[in-house]
Amino acid sequence: MSSVKPDDSLDEAILVALDGLLQALVLEPLDDDRFRVVSEPGRFDRVFGGQTVAQALLAASATVTDKEPHSLHAYFVEAGTVEQPLELAVDRVRDGRSVSTRRVTVAQDDRPLLVAMASFHENPIGPELADPPPPVPSAEELPLLQDWVTDAPSELGRHPRTWVEHPPPLDLRIAEAPTFLGGPPADGPRSHWMRLPRAVGDDPVLHTALLAYASDYLLLDMAFRSHPDHEPSTSYTGFSLDHTLWFHRPVRFDRWHLHTQETLAISGHRGLVRGIIHDTDGNLVANAVQEVLVRPAVR
Repeated sequence: MSSVKPDDSLDEAILVALDGLLQALVLEPLDDDRFRVVSEPGRFDRVFGGQTVAQALLAASATVTDKEPHSLHAYFVEAGTVEQPLELAVDRVRDGRSVSTRRVTVAQDDRPLLVAMASFHENPIGPELADPPPPVPSAEELPLLQDWVTDAPSELGRHPRTWVEHPPPLDLRIAEAPTFLGGPPADGPRSHWMRLPRAVGDDPVLHTALLAYASDYLLLDMAFRSHPDHEPSTSYTGFSLDHTLWFHRPVRFDRWHLHTQETLAISGHRGLVRGIIHDTDGNLVANAVQEVLVRPAVR
């Protein structure tokens, strides 16, 4: 496999993408727990679900002063366009002694794009119990996601190149090509390393929101990878129906995290995919579960 990065152009593009994402995570206060945000530029032709999940988490967090987020349950209701701003409305459902609950609606032109429930808890340190991460090569031993572009089948057209020309704002390392870059059907779990390409300060809520954003990458692809019909990914169309996260410890996302994903079930047009996220010390940081819709493409 030859690298797609003969110079520093890919590194620069990833840094530019991170700048765009960070701008999308700046909340402009309106009134009564309402905020306006923009979308990250140049990545997709519609608003990326991971972006709205991160924005919803930040908006909910802005109304809680004494607790950290521990879970978020989001439903993707409708697609949005990246050119228009989004408005976030937070409902303070409850503030208890140890747990606070918020409801967040992300809307565009009064159309709800995402509805989420977020919960916050002041958690003590210890005790801890969790399975260790799977034994996988270190991030430095694995190819960049973009390294797989050069081997992508010609029938995929220019789509693979978009992951180089408009890369995610992340450093992603993976041992096999995803299906959208020509990877073959396969069973079992798949792991990839992920981190921010540079430091972004010390705000723990921002790091958690950025992890939430990154957790949305490649989950849908797992349903294509393990689909029992073993058809090419171009034979299907798919999108995410919901996204759930549980946060188990503070996050420092400018360091490497291992995201191990596995398809739990496929039933008709729906699939259920899980992601387990560990840090480089082997600590369990978060769990993600996503239900996806995968159905034959309309010809």
